[in-house]
Formats: sequence, C-alpha cells, structure tokens
Amino acid sequence: MTAMMSAPSHAAAKIQHLISPGGIEAWFVQDATVPLVAMEFGISGGAAQDPADKPGVGNMVADLIDEGSGDLDSRTFHEHLDRRAIELSFSVTRDNFRGSLRMLKDNKDEAFDLLRMSLTSPHFESTDVERIRAQILSGLKRDTSNPGALASRKFLDVAFGDHPYGRPTSGTLESVPNITIADLKEYVRRVLAKENLRIAVVGDIDAASLGRLLDQTFGGLPAKASLTPVPDIEAARPPQREFIPLDVPQTVVTFGGPGIKRNDPNFMAAYVVNHILGGGTLSSRLYHEVREKRGLAYSVYDSLLWMDHSAMFVGNTGTRADRAGETVDAVNKEIRRMAEDGPTQQELDEAKSYLKGSRMLSLDTSSKLASALLQYQLDHLPIDYIERRNAIVDAVTLDDARQAARRLWGHGLLTVIVGRALQTAAQPAAQPAAATRAN
Repeated sequence: MTAMMSAPSHAAAKIQHLISPGGIEAWFVQDATVPLVAMEFGISGGAAQDPADKPGVGNMVADLIDEGSGDLDSRTFHEHLDRRAIELSFSVTRDNFRGSLRMLKDNKDEAFDLLRMSLTSPHFESTDVERIRAQILSGLKRDTSNPGALASRKFLDVAFGDHPYGRPTSGTLESVPNITIADLKEYVRRVLAKENLRIAVVGDIDAASLGRLLDQTFGGLPAKASLTPVPDIEAARPPQREFIPLDVPQTVVTFGGPGIKRNDPNFMAAYVVNHILGGGTLSSRLYHEVREKRGLAYSVYDSLLWMDHSAMFVGNTGTRADRAGETVDAVNKEIRRMAEDGPTQQELDEAKSYLKGSRMLSLDTSSKLASALLQYQLDHLPIDYIERRNAIVDAVTLDDARQAARRLWGHGLLTVIVGRALQTAAQPAAQPAAATRAN
C-alpha cells in the first residue's frame, strides 16, 4: 500500500507511505537523480531508558552496536563498510535510539544486511567494549575542563533534577566504568523493537525492493518493547542562577527555561518568535543587542528544544570574564523586553519569510530530506506536513507571537555561568517584571 501526496514542492510531491509485505512502515521518496539511497530510522527509548544509576548505557550501545555482529568481528565489519563506501552510524537522543544508513544504489543489499546484523546480533565483545569505554571516558574527562560542556550539564541538572532528562546522555565518570555487557544486552532487549520503529528512506530504489529490504532488515526485531515509563515534567521555574568557577579565558553562559511542546497549538508561534529573539541569524535581537550594539560576545543564540515529555528554550553565549555580568544583564533585558512587548509586525513578517524559504533550501540532499521526514514522524506530524508547513507559518498572527513570547520568557531565566569568579557574575538573578502566563 502506498499513499501518494500531491504538493507544489519537489520533495513533498513524492512522499509515499509504504507498508512492506511484513508490515514495516516507512515514509519513502523515490528519487533517481543520483544513484544513492539514504535511510534514517528512530526507535522510541533513547537515553531516558538508561538505568537511573547508570546513565550512558544507551549511548554506549550506540557506539558498540556496529563493532562486530553476526559472523563478522569489529575489524571485518568495518572493512565491509569501507570497501563498499557504506555509511552506517547510530546515536541516542533523550527519547530515541537513532540509526543512519547511506549507500550507493548497487550496494544496497549488503548495506541493509550489515544494518540487520548490527540490530539483531551485536557481539559486545569485551575487548571492543573496553576500547569504546576508554574513548567515552576520555571525552568525559575532557569535558571536566570544557566550560560549554560543564554549563550544559549543570543546566540540565537545574532544569530537570533527578528526572531522566536531567541525566547526561553520554553518562558520567562514575557511571560509565560500571556499565556491564549485561547492561548493554538488556538495553537492546528492552528497547530495540518494531512497535516503536519509524523509518524514512530517500533515493534511487523502488517500493517493492525497499519493502523487501525493510522486512529482511527489521523483521527479526521483537514485536514489542519493554520500556520503563517516563513521566512528563516541566523544567524548573525561573529565575535561578548557578555559577561554576573555572579558570578559562572565556566565560560561557547558558540560559533558558520551560518551553512549548511540539503538539501545543501555540508551538509555531513560539518557533517564529524565538527566531526573532535569538534564532541564530545576524538579524536576531540578541545578536543585535549583545554582539553588534555592545560588542560583548562573538555569537549569541537560543533555540527551542522539545522532547516527548517536556520542552525548553536554551541559549548560549561566551564572553570575556570581566564582561560576564554585563552580558547576562543584556540578555536578561532583551528577553524581558520581548516578553513584555512582543515582536513588531515587520519583525514577524520578515521572520515568516525567512523560515518559509530556508526550510525548503535545507532539504537539498537525500540525507537531509530523510532526516526531516524521520523527525516529522517522531513529532507525530502528518505525512503532508512539508506541504502544509508554510501555511502554518503564515497563519501566525502578531497576537499569537506576543502570547508565545509571554509564555516563554515572562518568568525570567535559568542561567548557568562557567568561568573565572567575578562578583558581578555570581549575583542572583533579579526577578523580572511580572507577566501573565498564557495557556
């Protein structure tokens, strides 16, 4: 069964809902422009399924699952990948175990078979486990002197506490040494299942061939997962401020607070107004106030972060130690101004124009389109979302944007500052002007 969606854009016009003979579902775009096939898939679970006392298990599985499987040891497995120029990688987010596969059309059978072996018969040999464990621990040790990593970790701890989202995805120096091979196998047994599988494929392959490969690759997974329930949580309420002393030339500031979930009716308004505030472009308010007007930082941005059970906005900047207090004040002031007054009509119009154009330009390769189609599935959006997105952006009114601004920024910030100790940097955050929280 395929369901073809008609749409004005090249990408959206070809999206099919494919169901394999064995019942594996995928969003599929057949494109013979170049002889490549790209697949992205996600399985619900992610780092939130790590044992509470052993954060980093899912991350370690992702690093090890392609280190030998089936009848191939680690070296031979990677030689097969290299010989055929097959790109295979795995990762974990808070909510999902992710995989990415990219290959030449002629090598698709071998590529999908190597993925099948990784998912269904990983070795987890002790020599490979210890090698990967050492690499992870080396990275974690480097992070202890990395101000950005310290700020990010502390920020999540402040925001989420002992909730699974508050635990580091990559684990800790205390937890990673205690992760056993049995822990890795148990994670695979509980998490990697067909019921929570989402797949997106783009490239030079026909529907019948793809259906066959999906059955061969994923058909051997268990039908049902055994996930530990993860409760919904709202990030800690601002204002709060933490300071971590570290003798580095540049002070790092991470700031944020509770966000708006992806399924919230006000989400797109929040997305648009956040672009105006600090969406990473040279036209954002934070960039103008902090970089251009005051010369306090090289870059400053913030973005919306949404998960299955929570949502946040998170921003970051870096500045000289002696100007950290001034930088935090400037960020606070601009965010408070946006919460109280909202954007102008001109800012709204320009942001909507940019977001409509840039999204389509960002889908210019098979891998990027596959990634987008997977994300839309993980976000529970409809298959014709690409077609509908510009109209949803256009529908955001000035009142919608102002309401979203009050919800996001009307209560101040959670702020984590990492750098040389300064009296100005260590002062508690001032209570922002009162603002009504929109529902």
